[in-house]
Amino acid sequence: MRKIDVNQTIDNARFTRFHWMVMLWCALLLIFDGYDLFIYGVVLPVIMKEWGLTPLQAGALGSYALFGMMFGALVFGTLADRIGRKKGIAICFALFSSATIVNGFASSPTEFGICRFIAGLGCGGLMPNAVALMNEYAPKRLRSTLVAVMFSGYSLGGMLSAGVGIYMLPRFGWEAMFFAAAVPLLLLPLILWYLPESVGFLVRQGRTQQARELLQRIDPGLALKGDEQLVMSESKGGSVSALELFREGRGVRTLSIWVAFFCCLLMVYALSSWLPKLMAGAGYSLGSSLSFLLALNFGGMAGAILGGWLGDRYNLTKVTVAFFIAAAASISLLGFNSPMPLLYLLIFVAGATTIGTQILLYAGAAQFYGLSVRSTGLGWASGIGRNGAIVGPLLGGALMGINLPLQLNFMAFAIPGAIAALAMTVFLISAQRSQSAEGALLAAKA
Repeated sequence: MRKIDVNQTIDNARFTRFHWMVMLWCALLLIFDGYDLFIYGVVLPVIMKEWGLTPLQAGALGSYALFGMMFGALVFGTLADRIGRKKGIAICFALFSSATIVNGFASSPTEFGICRFIAGLGCGGLMPNAVALMNEYAPKRLRSTLVAVMFSGYSLGGMLSAGVGIYMLPRFGWEAMFFAAAVPLLLLPLILWYLPESVGFLVRQGRTQQARELLQRIDPGLALKGDEQLVMSESKGGSVSALELFREGRGVRTLSIWVAFFCCLLMVYALSSWLPKLMAGAGYSLGSSLSFLLALNFGGMAGAILGGWLGDRYNLTKVTVAFFIAAAASISLLGFNSPMPLLYLLIFVAGATTIGTQILLYAGAAQFYGLSVRSTGLGWASGIGRNGAIVGPLLGGALMGINLPLQLNFMAFAIPGAIAALAMTVFLISAQRSQSAEGALLAAKA
């Protein structure tokens, strides 16, 4: 009986219409995910005025969705390894879209916060599963680039949120921003029809006929007769608990990834929640402040694509370290009085090296963890990182509450960038030592 290595087939496949389809559907999911996440920063100045919220209260309210994202990433990331990524993605998508629509009916901060928490559960679960699915189907030589292009949908969602806010907030109020989530929910049947299940999950479940059909779409030149045995070069282990992430020499690198995720998400959500409000407080109009959010997300999209391209050609971890250093530098300079073109450039770079680097971290973690623990590894990294996302809005609210100068606010947001750069440097050193040890062991056996 002929054996077909599923991983090798996918790694060596040419880029086909099938890969386009997976990338576009995952990108579309993340556009809606990004819209939902960035919507709070768009409506924040309006609801603070309407409900009379203090900066600290507003920061706490912004963290409700991020608490939900933390739990969602941990629960749905692990669950998808058992029920399949397609089902996990569909559940998460329906959950956050429905909760966002209901959010538009909120009449108090408490109701608003509960809806944001439920929406956060879905957002937090969708992200790691979409990344894992794209990573599994991408040819090896294009993996970082395709994951980054797919994940740039997240930044497009942020841009859509800011653009819709510029038009709708003055005309229809903040509630209409949430009612707009009814539109993507109508696409759920199409997503369920067109989005493929994880081929690795199908093989592990014994659904070999479906797996063969997917492999034929991935590589149309593959001559499958129906009697081949499908094997995975990365076999499933006996457990997908978090302890697996620390075995086989993965401990130091797992901790490094967690620190980097924490710091990166702190910067992303501190900026996305408070940039419009900080700029409005510095004397810019609400429309101008929301245009800064557009620039931030446009930078995030460009940074993700550039970083993925660089990561496929050079060392992805080294690219990530460089991006974190640039993030710390650009955010530090945002608080100083700069000409408008320079200010937009700094915000663009800050978006490229925070939102964009978040995407690189997902791509790097997906490549680091083996297939059997990939969703679990991504789920835990994203879940731990959500603690940073929770701290971000709270930090912004606390800083505004004590009336610090604008420069110090942005410098406080920049410090995590330096810490993340150090953590990924430790990851790089640990990876090099592991490779050296493996090389020495192979040489000794030879």
